[in-house]
This record gives sequence, structure tokens and C-alpha cells, in this order.
Amino acid sequence: MNRPELLKEIARLKKKTGALILAHNYQPAPVFEVADFIGDSLDLSRRAAEARPPFILFCGVRFMAETAKILSPESRVVLAEPKAGCEMADMITASALRRKRSELGDVAVVAYVNTPAEVKAESDICCTSANAVKVVNSLEPNRRVLFVPDRNLARYVARETGRDVIPWEGFCYVHAFFRVEDIRRARQEHPNSVVVSHPECTLEVLEASDFVASTGGMYRLAREHRSMVLGTEAGMCRRILRDYPENECFPLRRDALCRNMKLTTLEGIVCALEGKVEDITIPSEVAGRASAAIERMLAVV
Repeated sequence: MNRPELLKEIARLKKKTGALILAHNYQPAPVFEVADFIGDSLDLSRRAAEARPPFILFCGVRFMAETAKILSPESRVVLAEPKAGCEMADMITASALRRKRSELGDVAVVAYVNTPAEVKAESDICCTSANAVKVVNSLEPNRRVLFVPDRNLARYVARETGRDVIPWEGFCYVHAFFRVEDIRRARQEHPNSVVVSHPECTLEVLEASDFVASTGGMYRLAREHRSMVLGTEAGMCRRILRDYPENECFPLRRDALCRNMKLTTLEGIVCALEGKVEDITIPSEVAGRASAAIERMLAVV
């Protein structure tokens, strides 16, 4: 099928199945055309939980679809591209976390939402890149914090809170890719733009930026700043320009691409809507404990 035919078929299948299509900010631009909601992973899952649809089709990566299933246990949840994982999320396992916690003794485990459901279930509380500082500040003041799995976000949180934060040695290869030299070059090429970097970047990059923000924060900043350079996955600029076409938005590096996020296609969405992709399933015991860690976070924010 050509693109108009694919769009028409997706619309037909959405109506037939009652599917709600969620698309993360880093998805390819064609996916935005069929999405009911576009945003960051937790916001999308919360929107789905409020809508309570019979079928959630998540255009993103696996941990995101798992989070949607945890928050919408009665809904059928399918990941549009079943091969789309997250390399940072794969840098930690539940068994490794249990061993580390045993070694460290009394620590509070804070799990970034970019983790498998099994890891969330072993944690005390979850966080996002937008609320990580607030979540850590909500914990007992003298208690050490084991922050998993992103070492860069952990170091940012430690700097902002002054807390004893032990980082897991995971990282996002896209955000770890940026260097201060990239910001210097961007300021020369776009002198009227503000530089906004994601807190998964290194501290050196964050300190050289004008703002530090999650993808949701970047989207909100686009209302105030007509020209931005974004230190995040390059697709975020397309997301902003879709809603703010009068703005200027430049990726800090054009080659900063998440290969997993770019796997989703319109053809794959058709297959998923046709029932050719397996549902996301999470053991009830794991889902229950993971849900508790997420709910603790939501109680903070």
C-alpha cells in the first residue's frame, strides 16, 4: 500500500478495534499523523489510563508499552514494533539490582521509568527525567539513594539535591554522545538560539547549556523561545516544528538518532492493528509491585 492507503487502512482498523494510538516524541514523523496522543512515555501512559480504551497501541519502545500495561491492566496493550527495545533499559536486570542492593545495605532504590517492569518491581519508587530531582528530595533526608540505570541522570540529580546518590553504570548512547564542543559549534551556527539539553547528557554538557529539560519540558519551552538547539534525539525537533511551524529548532547533532525509536513504520502499525503482534503481558505479581513504585512517584508529583 502507498502512504494514503496506509493512512486510510489505519483509520479503518482504529475504528474497528477501538485502538488508542500513542506515539513518543522521538518517533518518525509519519507516525505522528496517526497518533491520538504524542508526548513523553509516562504522560502517554497516564493519558491512556484516563481514557481506559480497550486497546492501546504504543509507538515507542518496550519499557513504555510495559508502563502503559501496568497503568492500564484491563486494556490490551501492543507495541507497534516488537523489536524496539531500549539499550539503556537493557543495562540493568532485576537479579543484578537485587545483588547490588544486598551489597549496599540500607539504600532507597529509585528507578528511572526507562527500565523493565521487573526492575521497577524491585524498586522503592520510580521517576522520570522531569521529576527525578523532586522524587529524590521526597525521600528520607539521610538515606543513601541507588539510582538506576542512568549514571548521567543520577549525577545530575546528585548535583541538584546534594544527596548521596549512587549511580548505576547505565547510559543512553544518544545523550552520552554529545560533547561541549557540539554546544560551542551550535552557538556559532545559531547565535540567536537557546541551547536546551536533556538530563541524560553528561554534567559538562548540561553546564554548558542554557536550560536542562525533559522532552516534555523542551516542548513547553518552545512556547517561550522561538529558536532552540536541542541536546536530545534529533527527532524532537520535528515534533516541536509540527506544532510550532513558525519556530526554529535545530538538533545539537543531526546524527543523534535512536535506532530503536526509528523502527516503527506505518506498515508495522497496520500489522499490529490486525492482531499480528503479540500483546504485552506482565506477571501479576511483577505488575503489582511495579505499579506500587509508579504510584509512589505519582503521589510525589
